[in-house]
Order: sequence, then structure tokens, then C-alpha cells
Amino acid sequence: MMLVGAFIIIFFMYRSTVVGLFALPVAVLVIAYASMFPREISPLIPALKSHWLYIHVTTAAAGEAILAISFVTGLIFLIKSIDQSMRSMKTFWLETILFSLVVVIGYIVAVTGFSLAGYEASFDYTSKEGTEAVADYRVPAIVGPYEGILTTEGAMKPLFSTPDYVSAIKLNTVIWSFIVGTILYILIRLITRRRIGALLQPIVKNINLDLMDEIGYRSVLIGFPVFALGALVFAMIWAQVAWTRFWGWDPKEVWALITFLFYAAFLHFRLNRGWHGEKSAWLAVIGFVIIMFNLLAVNLIIAGLHSYA
Repeated sequence: MMLVGAFIIIFFMYRSTVVGLFALPVAVLVIAYASMFPREISPLIPALKSHWLYIHVTTAAAGEAILAISFVTGLIFLIKSIDQSMRSMKTFWLETILFSLVVVIGYIVAVTGFSLAGYEASFDYTSKEGTEAVADYRVPAIVGPYEGILTTEGAMKPLFSTPDYVSAIKLNTVIWSFIVGTILYILIRLITRRRIGALLQPIVKNINLDLMDEIGYRSVLIGFPVFALGALVFAMIWAQVAWTRFWGWDPKEVWALITFLFYAAFLHFRLNRGWHGEKSAWLAVIGFVIIMFNLLAVNLIIAGLHSYA
């Protein structure tokens, strides 16, 4: 919702429809990705029941969404400017970014496919806190919980077990995402005999690169302070209210700080070093990778205070 809202604001400022052509599919992917998660709602612990929940989450999401527009414009810039007829490090990294989007589709396909097939598997294990727990898998277990015991007859036995500080179910889903995403990517390449970047290049052949560069820069200018306010300032105030400390080196806190420092460096290089055009586009793409890692991988794989969701 925030990403679509950010695009609408940018559209009224610049009247560029091609940004929406790339921004809206990314928004649809995020919606489809979210729809694959369990829908049962667990109440928050009493310490977290605060109006700061709405303030922190809303502003952090808004900041990330506005910054994501810079990724969209940077991606458009790179797809048009990079020569797809030649093999180079630029084409490799651009294709890697596009491959990662296919992996998200792979996640949706994997979870949907096994859910329709009715696959289920359960493991009994001891949690990091020392309590007995049950892990319910919706896709076959390539990795199982630490010292977990499979209790479902006929289900696939895990090939590996995870350390107790890693969420086995979520890591297992990430692995399946890469497996199915890789298969989808290979099929696309075999059918079209072209890179995804080359397939998208005709769509952006008439765009103005200077305009894309300007929109990307303006998005960072707007999104950076919003993100800093929501993901750091409001988050620290809420942490002080809930846990009586502003900072605790939780993985989510650390990556929010890394995101903040990266975009601060982005603006520094842009304003003081003259990093315009292609360099700025690459930085915008890298920034989005950091945001997605913070939004997805930190929550899905690394256990911490933000893993309750």
C-alpha cells in the first residue's frame, strides 16, 4: 500500500507512467508474498501494546516504500543503459537482481503448490528458551529444527538441522524459494533464449534517463528522513517505553542502522562526489537489496526481538 501510494505521489510530480509499470508489479509481488504467510493473529505481549506500534510501523513502511521508488527508477535506468548484447559484470549483476525477483515468485509458487497438495509435517523440538515446542511445516523439510523429532508419518526427513538461533521453518522456505525460483528462471531463459534484462529493454527504450535519475534522487531525499524518523527515532522511543532501553543490538535494529548509514552515504556521494546517472542507479538498487534483507531475511532467518511476526 505504501509503495503504491509513493508511486502516486511521484506520478503527480513527474507524470511518468513507466515508473508505475515497474513499481506496481513489485507491489503485487510483495502482496502475493505476504498472502502466503499464516493468517492466524497472535496478540502482542503487554509491553508492546502501545500507540507507538502504529506510529513506528507506519512511518518505517512509508520511508522504505519511498526509497523503493529509487530502486524502480534505478532498475529502469540500468535496463536501458546497459548493453545486453555483451557479457560483462554489469549485465551479470543486473540479471542477478532480476533473478532475485523471480525467486520471490518461486516462493509463492512453492508455498501455493504444496498447500494445494495438502502437505504437512510436524517436528517436536526444544526451543532456545528450553521449552517443548512443535514446528509445523507446509513444505517438505530440507532443514529441520535443532534436535527436532519428525512426528508425521510419510513426511520427508530433513537433510540438515539448524542451530537453535535460526528459524528452521523459515530458512527451509527460503531454500525452497531459491530452488523453485531457479527452475523458473532457467525455464524463462530456455524458452526466450534471452536474459530477463534483454526482455525488458524494449519497454524502456523511449524513457528519459535524466528524468529517471532525477526521480530516483528525489525519492531518496524524501524517503531518507521519513525512514530515519520511523525506523530509528520512533523505534528507539518505543523501545525505551517497552524495554526501558533505547538500543539493544537486536538484528532488526542493526540492519535499520545499516540502511540509514547506506542512504546517508548515497546522499554524500551524490552531492559531494557527483555520483549521478549509472553510479546513482546502482546505489539505489543496492539500497533496495538492503531494505529487502532487513524486511525479509532478518525476520525469516535470524531470531530476535522482531521475529514474533
